Amino acid sequence: MKIGELSRETGVGIRLLRYYEEQGLLSSERTPGGQRVYGPDAPAVVRRIRALLGAGLPTRVIAEVLDCVCGSEAEIEPCLSPMLVARLDAIDEQIHDLQDARSSLAALVADTEGRQLATPGRAMDIPVAGPATPGRS
Repeated sequence: MKIGELSRETGVGIRLLRYYEEQGLLSSERTPGGQRVYGPDAPAVVRRIRALLGAGLPTRVIAEVLDCVCGSEAEIEPCLSPMLVARLDAIDEQIHDLQDARSSLAALVADTEGRQLATPGRAMDIPVAGPATPGRS
């Protein structure tokens, strides 16, 4: 199957398919004219890549674990499980960090709104760096 056919069948753009190949995620043979020809399993491989990307895995990790995924898209080898759990933990940590950042930002907004109501026209008392002096950093 040529790259255009693979693109139509999977809904993935040609440039992205080439990128997957550059990253070692997808393989093809070349015709004497230099055209890429993909094997019959290529659509399933592309769907697996998309599913793993959708789960938040970077392509460098997908390249390492793609062999762990076998059979249909729903079948996953046990070697993939620890990596998925680690990614899930990382996402949970990011969510926690974002919640902390949101709380801090909400407190700043509330403080700003409170100060503006109490003293209209007065900005928050946050130090602002003055203009840079030549020769100083």
